Amino acid sequence: MQYYESETRILIIGSGAREHALGKKIKDGKPERRIFFLPGNGGTKTTGTNITHVSPSDFDSVLQLIMEYKIQLVVVGPEKPLVDGLTDFLRENSIAVFGPSKEASKIESDKSFAKKLMIRAGVPTASFKEFSRSEYQEALEFIEQHALPVVIKASGLAAGKGVIIADTVEEAKVAVTDIFENNIFGDAGDTIVVEEFMKGEEASVFAVTDGESFALLPPAQDHKRIGNNDTGKNTGGMGAYSPAVLVNDSTMQIIAEKIIRPVLHQMKMEGYLFSGCLYAGLMLTDNGPKVVEFNCRFGDPETQSVMEVIEGDFLKLLTDSAAGKVEPGTITYNGMSSVTVVTASSGYPGTFETGYEISGLDQLPEDVTVYHAGTNESEGKILTSGGRVLSITGVSRKGCLSEAIKKTYSAVEKISYKNIYYRNDIGEKGLKYSGD
Repeated sequence: MQYYESETRILIIGSGAREHALGKKIKDGKPERRIFFLPGNGGTKTTGTNITHVSPSDFDSVLQLIMEYKIQLVVVGPEKPLVDGLTDFLRENSIAVFGPSKEASKIESDKSFAKKLMIRAGVPTASFKEFSRSEYQEALEFIEQHALPVVIKASGLAAGKGVIIADTVEEAKVAVTDIFENNIFGDAGDTIVVEEFMKGEEASVFAVTDGESFALLPPAQDHKRIGNNDTGKNTGGMGAYSPAVLVNDSTMQIIAEKIIRPVLHQMKMEGYLFSGCLYAGLMLTDNGPKVVEFNCRFGDPETQSVMEVIEGDFLKLLTDSAAGKVEPGTITYNGMSSVTVVTASSGYPGTFETGYEISGLDQLPEDVTVYHAGTNESEGKILTSGGRVLSITGVSRKGCLSEAIKKTYSAVEKISYKNIYYRNDIGEKGLKYSGD
């Protein structure tokens, strides 16, 4: 093992394609940066070192690991460790960590809390009403009088799958019954939020912040539904592209001043400073951008696309956030366009099989990167191990979305494993705005 005098050691918590993309961007081709993944996956070991003998939920063991490996910055990828309070624990032990506190993470873990926060901050969002399990009948009665379509959300964490859009009263009632009576989202469904359906295009914007100053990364557009043309069940995300050209500079300015800044200010005023990545899931309506939801971390698969279209020292941005001194100009747009297609295991987001060998990973064209998610390595082979398996990301150096789409799908066609599934239309709805 080679060491460098100026070696910087970063620990990334998580096992998905998002963490793989963050690690690769932090590494940025610099050998003096050593990346450790806890636990990582079958692909992250090409960027750093996987650590599998410690559970991220065992805070004492994580701290011991940090001390043993002389980690200088911890980057928490998924929402659960944030919601469980890992960052609070590490900060109490004088560890530099990127990610919000447990209290601040409620902006994702409690949708009812987030909606009320937005109202207090004057942030535009859909009208809503919340109901607890004991208010099951009241929820059904409310839905009977509600305009259609109607959106029903589990208030707690549901791995990105806790949102149901009902086109009829009957569908809405079934959704409420499934959540409250059939417990399809477990404890995450103890409270639901019923809100108006907003018409428009969705977009995702990441604000890396110290709680006051923030840097906005290029916007992205996620594709949540399992099927082409946004049909079928919600998933953790089946693809994305960046920049989302429908979000122009003036819209980004509105997002910064009417959404991000007021929310950060309100959180600070109420005593839970938000430090980390504030992810704004937006609907671009005829009346301007409105918030669909906030998340307390980078999105997946948007991160895989966004990391390809930024330049500057990304590690500095994360370190500055952890230290409370973000400089907005640290990261800039590099002029490229990127598209990420998620290949999944057939059956996802329901029941699926794993353990199948993946082939074609060594046959990918230039300007295409594969970020691993549900994979592991066994006897030199990469095997499927999850619902979302790979994030295949292609770029156009000319900033041409149609070229990025073609490059990405050309690479997807070279990947093979049993029961592979992916959407065929990722990025296409951006073409009407791109002029390609």
